[in-house]
Amino acid sequence: MSKKGKVSNNNHANILKNFSISAISIILALFISVFFVMWAKDYNFSQAAELLFKSIWKGSFGTKTNLVETLVFATPLIFTGLAHAVAFRTGLFNIGVEGQFMIGMIVATIVGLIPGIPAIIHIPLTIIAGTIGGAIWAAIPGYLKARVGTNEVVNTIMLNFVARSISNYFTMGPFHMENSASTENIQKSAELFRFLGEYNRLNVSIFIAIIVVFLVYILLWKTTIGYEIRAVGLSATSAEYGGISIGKNIILAMVISGIIAGLGGATHIMGVQHQSAQLGGFPGYGMDGIAVALVAKSNPIGVIFSAVLFAALNYSSGTLMLAGIPKTIVYLVQGIIILFIAGEYAFRLISQRMKKKEALANE
Repeated sequence: MSKKGKVSNNNHANILKNFSISAISIILALFISVFFVMWAKDYNFSQAAELLFKSIWKGSFGTKTNLVETLVFATPLIFTGLAHAVAFRTGLFNIGVEGQFMIGMIVATIVGLIPGIPAIIHIPLTIIAGTIGGAIWAAIPGYLKARVGTNEVVNTIMLNFVARSISNYFTMGPFHMENSASTENIQKSAELFRFLGEYNRLNVSIFIAIIVVFLVYILLWKTTIGYEIRAVGLSATSAEYGGISIGKNIILAMVISGIIAGLGGATHIMGVQHQSAQLGGFPGYGMDGIAVALVAKSNPIGVIFSAVLFAALNYSSGTLMLAGIPKTIVYLVQGIIILFIAGEYAFRLISQRMKKKEALANE
């Protein structure tokens, strides 16, 4: 077998191993959650398991309306999960995906409110504006990390609050709709097409998200740029020794992450909300995207399935409550999944350190 073939087989084996770890984590999380349902409902194991799994299925996929809304909720999670995955691949923790998503939302709203532009121009113009907003917002901490060495986690967290304040300023200021806590609706020419009618929120943004997933996959695994980004994430020292610029790739990865997050925010406004509302807190898509990327093991294709999983768990919470199961079971399942996956990361890190110590001892 050729060297290239061996490398390809190793890559496939690693992907299968990573997905199997995520699958086992999900199964264990659901299994453990059954015991909490037993405690809440005073059921035996089989009754609790049947009630939990039926409620989750019915609440997320059981009816046409629930299936549609699950996909609507999954769409922004695909964007934010993918944005986090790109950052993770470079060894970065871009907590600012939340802020970049919000900037994409408000910039898209402002551009979408401009009257008199034909739809063929207005839609791409609004999308581009949102992606540029997200890119700029991500470039700031990326530049500071690359040039000054500041911690991207701290900078992006602070920028999330700044992004929320900027969004609220424009929402409740220049573009405020009277007697409301939101802007006017964007122009019809800036709205994305909804498949099942005006009052059904499923729109073409889900296809945009899937296209972006495959584009990111090609970028990361089929291009020199992607190779350099992944090399910096695997070992910055080795990458630099091989002639790869660490600073350039940090900024580039953050900008790509911001573009994806900004695109997610823009399409969410254009396809779902059609207006920006005053934010008392964060929308949450960026934060949930961290879990989506972790479960997907930062694999772009895996992000699709991970986003659908988290969307299904979140949207089924109402059905769980109707069945007498506490809504917190959903957060419990999510938390246990993340805990198991984080445990695998910790175990791998400890194993690597032990191997290094053994190697040094044998020298």
